[in-house]
Amino acid sequence: MSRAPRVAVVGGGIGGLTAALLLSRRGADVTLLEARDRLGGRIAFERDEEDARRIDQGPTIVLLPEMLLSILEEGGIERGRIKLIESDPLYRIHYSDGRVMTKRRRPEHQSKEIDRLFPGEGEGYMRYMNHMRDLYPGAQKAVLERTFPRRRDFFTPRQIRLLGKLQAHRSVKAASARFFKHPDLIDAYSLQSLYIGGQPAGTPGVYSILPYAEHEFGIWMIEGGYARLPVILEEELRSRGVDIRLNTRVDRMVVEDGRCRGFVANGRREEYDAVLFNGDFPLLLPLLEGLPESAQSKPYRPSSGCVLVFVGTSKRWTDTAAHQFFLPDSLTDGLQAIFERGMIAANPSFYVFNPVELDPNAAPEGESVLYFLIPAPDASRIAWSKEGRRLARKVLQAAERRGYPGLRESIKWIKLRTPEDARRDGNYVGGSFGIAPILGQSGPFRPQPKPFKSIDGLYAAGASVHPGGGVPIVMQGARMAVNQLLKEWNP
Repeated sequence: MSRAPRVAVVGGGIGGLTAALLLSRRGADVTLLEARDRLGGRIAFERDEEDARRIDQGPTIVLLPEMLLSILEEGGIERGRIKLIESDPLYRIHYSDGRVMTKRRRPEHQSKEIDRLFPGEGEGYMRYMNHMRDLYPGAQKAVLERTFPRRRDFFTPRQIRLLGKLQAHRSVKAASARFFKHPDLIDAYSLQSLYIGGQPAGTPGVYSILPYAEHEFGIWMIEGGYARLPVILEEELRSRGVDIRLNTRVDRMVVEDGRCRGFVANGRREEYDAVLFNGDFPLLLPLLEGLPESAQSKPYRPSSGCVLVFVGTSKRWTDTAAHQFFLPDSLTDGLQAIFERGMIAANPSFYVFNPVELDPNAAPEGESVLYFLIPAPDASRIAWSKEGRRLARKVLQAAERRGYPGLRESIKWIKLRTPEDARRDGNYVGGSFGIAPILGQSGPFRPQPKPFKSIDGLYAAGASVHPGGGVPIVMQGARMAVNQLLKEWNP
């Protein structure tokens, strides 16, 4: 029997943490390196140092909870350590004319709500749910649980039939329009592509599984905040003796004779049996020498960015929902400005997370911490130092008018993050979700967990790697990378 491999995990985001968890559980000797002074990547807390308040800085919505919990359990984390709180209602959508649609998990309740606002369309919703319920199990196995080392592995007759039923050749928005008629309802069942940085009109229809998954599996939050998750994983890894090195930036990968044999960091070469890179995939390419020119020059399109506004307030609002979407007169026009012209939307849409609705202890009694996410272009063409503040003021004013009366007067502290901040933190071109989930960067066209056929011993995980973005899905990608690494080490 072969010895356990020595593996370096480069990058301590959720993909790297998951990989280290699974590898150490299966006996590998793991070293985890992170360039920043903390682990967690996009999953972190935004804090106010003066009054010690905090709120999630990145993801807030837990989708696919069973996928998340089962991967952690496989890595040795008991389910009881991750306390999930279900969001009921799922969320609310505020339309520009003042109508509000509440999204409910139970289909019979959602159908009635749809008919209340869009008479006669509840039947289309039921058809949508029945259609997706039949397809989802196969889609999860075919898309989320398989790698595609060769493109022909993806385009099998069985797979093509499934992709046709999922309308993969159409956009998420066009796929939604097969079941709904009113533009506002089509928006309500396609805006979920924004969760992974994609435009509803430009993201493949296979991602229609996202709005379905909300109803089928619910929307959840982790008690204490999503950023509790990397804290729990770090505690577990340290208890196992995993070597965790913060403030350690890898300068280049060592590739010799078709195999990755380690890396160089701080001018020192270290040798390992395998290296797993966790980060936005395009950032791996400059670390590799001798790659074919086609791989080095491949242009990747970044996902959208976002402007994030975090506030602590002296007021607590009742009868809201933990998750709310505020839409403009035309969501399509605003998103076209962002995704197609690289401009800030004149009338922006925005999302608000109000965690005290689910966890009253998220802020002191009578107070709130709020998170505003505004879809925006990446960091390549906007002067965010000025435009970020201007956009934040505009959205806070709109939020006060449309759902949070007295908001601006109640603000005790405020923090702002723009795509430029995201780029400094290592997000590709300041996009918030890795590379964009367009057709040419999805499935077999996305970097795979073993990204190069010509380089053994090198693996990858993260939002820019198949199967894509979203915390549980990134964790699933890390699991696939680990499985392939161990299979190739000990076939």
